[in-house]
Amino acid sequence: MKKKLLFLIIIILVSVIGKSYGQGDLLITPNRVIFEGRKIKEVLNLLNTGKETTTFSVSFVQRRMNEDGSFTVITAPDPGQMFADDFLRIYPRRVTLLPGEAQVVMLQRRRRPNMKAGEYRSHLYFRSQKNYTALGNEKKDTLKAFSVQLIPIFGISIPVIIRSGETNNKTTLTDLAFAQKEEALLNFTVHRKGNISVYGDFIVEYIPTKGKPYIVGAKKGVAVYTNINKRYITIKLNKTPGMNFNKGALSIKYTSRQGAEKQEVYAIKKLQLGI
Repeated sequence: MKKKLLFLIIIILVSVIGKSYGQGDLLITPNRVIFEGRKIKEVLNLLNTGKETTTFSVSFVQRRMNEDGSFTVITAPDPGQMFADDFLRIYPRRVTLLPGEAQVVMLQRRRRPNMKAGEYRSHLYFRSQKNYTALGNEKKDTLKAFSVQLIPIFGISIPVIIRSGETNNKTTLTDLAFAQKEEALLNFTVHRKGNISVYGDFIVEYIPTKGKPYIVGAKKGVAVYTNINKRYITIKLNKTPGMNFNKGALSIKYTSRQGAEKQEVYAIKKLQLGI
């Protein structure tokens, strides 16, 4: 009964606030954790959406964000980056879930004196321990009788952030450029200053020479972490019949995510078209 109730709660949370992260057979809610102020605990809801019983190990990994938004696994922090795992405790570190079964993982912050002001980040990694079947048929080298099997290893991670002391952040948008070939694209650069990361959504509006502006593009859940000061972004624009990107303007707004405790507008920039 308790498991069914937890499953129902997770589905309601996902449908209402949309803060879940699913890949393969695992659904995680929330998909991002921030400890600041007096917050010391977070409950993560795990749901096995697959058809097989699966065991997941839970551990921490360290990741570097690159300026194109990709990640690289690292062992030592970059300049401006501090790891959070030394200040965190997770329980349990191994979870076995039946098909459709849900369970919680507790994440607790350890308070330490004299923490440097700023942001600490590590990523909580959930790795499937399932015995996978090799992809495709076994390929053999007839000369050396050598066989190769491609086996997928399923794992997902979510960022866990601790903010300590006085924090600050300033975000600006530069280098806006419109490109149109097979698709209409808006390219630009996000600049971040301060001792914490920024995370939110981009909304692009087309402003015609006459009439009201309307949304033509969006990109949600975009972060710029503290190990980089800028990130390059491309947003695909939706062109409707009769729209003329040779006139008017494009306005892009970067805001905190919908449903965030504190609603903020990080930056706004306008690009005049046809110049």
